[in-house]
Amino acid sequence: MQKIIIFQQNGSGAAKLDGIRHFGGSNIQVDTFDIDLPLPHVLDDTSDILPSSIEADLVLDFLKHQDLSHDLSVLCKTLDIPLVASGKKDATGNAICPPV
Repeated sequence: MQKIIIFQQNGSGAAKLDGIRHFGGSNIQVDTFDIDLPLPHVLDDTSDILPSSIEADLVLDFLKHQDLSHDLSVLCKTLDIPLVASGKKDATGNAICPPV
């Protein structure tokens, strides 16, 4: 079974989550990491928001805040977990960023 974690803010990955659950069947376990807090424009330290460890085969990034996406990308690279961040520009070079 493949384990996917969707990182989202205010339900931003809900449509993809529904699609994965509908079409993935019993071969995919999908969980979410929800961030629904109001955030400042700049986050110097995301350690209080993002987890320190992730247990998944694949991470999907639907975060709106660029600082969170950047740090999630670095974390996934450190943990050797593939990260897909559709429609984003990833300055770290760690994420797969297909166009929208």
